Amino acid sequence: MTGEARWLDDAQQHSWRALMMGITLLMERLDDDLRREFAMSLTEYEVLVRLSERPGRAMRMAQLADAMAHSRSRVTHTVARMEAVGYITRGTTPEDGRGVVATMTQQGFELLEKAAPCHVESVRRNIVDLVSEGDFAAVGRVFDAVADHLVTRHPESEIR
Repeated sequence: MTGEARWLDDAQQHSWRALMMGITLLMERLDDDLRREFAMSLTEYEVLVRLSERPGRAMRMAQLADAMAHSRSRVTHTVARMEAVGYITRGTTPEDGRGVVATMTQQGFELLEKAAPCHVESVRRNIVDLVSEGDFAAVGRVFDAVADHLVTRHPESEIR
C-alpha cells in the first residue's frame, strides 16, 4: 500500500468499533455458555456441527479447517483434544490413504444434540432477537461479501 491513508469518518469509525466490540463480546458469550453447560468451546461445537452435516459425519482435516476458516494447526489441536475424550476419531482417507479424516463418534453426536438447543437459544438471545429481521439479513449479506473477498485472497486458499 502506498499513498495517503483513507481515514474513516466519524460514522464509519463508530460502526467499526461497534462491530469489533460486538463480535468480541458475542463470541465470548457463546463460548462461555457452551463451556458452562457442556464443558466444550465454541470451536469444538463448530467442529461437531461441520462433521454432523457431512455424509458419514466425516471430513478431511484440511477441508474442516477451510470450512471453519481456522488454521490447520488450530483445527488439528482442537480435534486432538476432542479425540482424547471420545467425540471424534481420526484415520486415513479410504481413497488414497494420504489425507486425514475426522469422524464424529456417537458420543460426539449425542453431545451435539444436547448442546445445540442451548447454543441456538444463546444466538437468538444475544443477536437474532435484538435486531430486526431486515437488519440481521443485512449483516449476513455484509459478511458474505467480506468472506468472499477474504477467502479468495487467503494465502492457503485453494480457490485462487
